[in-house]
Amino acid sequence: MRRRSGRSTEASTDQPSPGGVDVYLFPAVVGGGLGDIEEVLAAGRHLARAGFRPILYREPDRPLPPNVDGPWEWPPMERRARIERRGSAALTVAPSWGVSAGPSRPGRFGRGGPWEVESRNVERAYGASQTLHVSLEEFARTLPSRAETRERLREGGVPSRAIPPRLRAADAANEVDEFRIAFRAFRGFDRPNVLHLFATFERNESFAREFPEAVQTGPLRPGHAAGPPAGRPRPRRREWVWYASPASAERICPEVLAGLAGARPRVNLYVRSPREWPSVPGRTGFQLVTTPLSPASWRSRFARAELRIVTGSRTLLEAMEVGGPFLYFNGVLGTGARRRLHRPEKIRSWLALARRAGVSRELRSDLSDFARGRRVAAVVRRAARHEDGWARFPRELAPVGIPSDRKDAGGILVAVARELARPGARAPEIVARWRRSNL
Repeated sequence: MRRRSGRSTEASTDQPSPGGVDVYLFPAVVGGGLGDIEEVLAAGRHLARAGFRPILYREPDRPLPPNVDGPWEWPPMERRARIERRGSAALTVAPSWGVSAGPSRPGRFGRGGPWEVESRNVERAYGASQTLHVSLEEFARTLPSRAETRERLREGGVPSRAIPPRLRAADAANEVDEFRIAFRAFRGFDRPNVLHLFATFERNESFAREFPEAVQTGPLRPGHAAGPPAGRPRPRRREWVWYASPASAERICPEVLAGLAGARPRVNLYVRSPREWPSVPGRTGFQLVTTPLSPASWRSRFARAELRIVTGSRTLLEAMEVGGPFLYFNGVLGTGARRRLHRPEKIRSWLALARRAGVSRELRSDLSDFARGRRVAAVVRRAARHEDGWARFPRELAPVGIPSDRKDAGGILVAVARELARPGARAPEIVARWRRSNL
């Protein structure tokens, strides 16, 4: 399908002053993982480097949402308990704005998000036409309604053989249509000044046709400083790091350790988890850390690691940004015949890119099996020995089907903020232009 190109995200020689726009960050947990917070802070880092000064504004009688005050790598920013207008317009950045910052509404699940009050106050202070809300939607979750219904059935534990009749029953009961209506309502697609960015590895045309308001982009890169320069000798001490947030990570840890047992030189495994692992005995070369870490110490360790085991979307993108081999495990649910992957769309999308890029079948099979919790020890052993495709792990995989001017979500954020800073700019017109160019 032919698509009109969006506005360029490249810097021009006639950029408006960043001082014309006040940027507000509304970090919160939406999907259950802390990556929602980090994603908003990543957006702030991209905007700060472009000259904008992010603001964390929270009314004085309202504590911050859970986990927001944790040890994060904040961009240069100001904390405020009231609005102090400096620019003529405002840009807010929130995860799934309709859920985290949207207003309360009548009916079930109608309570507003944790940033409802602040979002409303910003819009009142600057005016709806001068306030543009950026909604960072879940990474790589761009499924049309029927496919989303199928995936919800699978994640809910419905056996694969039972999904087709259950899906037909859902169609007959209008569940797919109800999902579509609810998705529109709870994402706030009816709001003309909300720009919904759906970052992904591959554009989904069916999703674009069904939800033309959803602007599909390439990933929002973490925006951290680069790791060790290419060519620098690796440290003699071998270490793997594992961001092990899923509870089921503890179940596969013994197999990971078994796979590393014969590695020479020995590989040390450094695990960061939100909980203790009583079933995994302590041993030489294994360290489990459950206390908060400073962002600087974690990033340094992450960058130096020989291999990273990552989860979700943010650490996956961080591993891609740093470069080098990684394994992915986002958790499994259930046991036996009902064992199933949790939110597998991220690694599936990456594996699809890898297949198109000619990455070896053996490497793709290893990554896929590890993500399923299968052949764990064998995959770890091959990775530690740099066998087959592990010696040629891909450095960069470009998104597919996404125009060149929107392959970088961070660049889009900066471009939108600069558009809003122009004299006479109106947020609904900017949003409408990006939506039109998305078709």
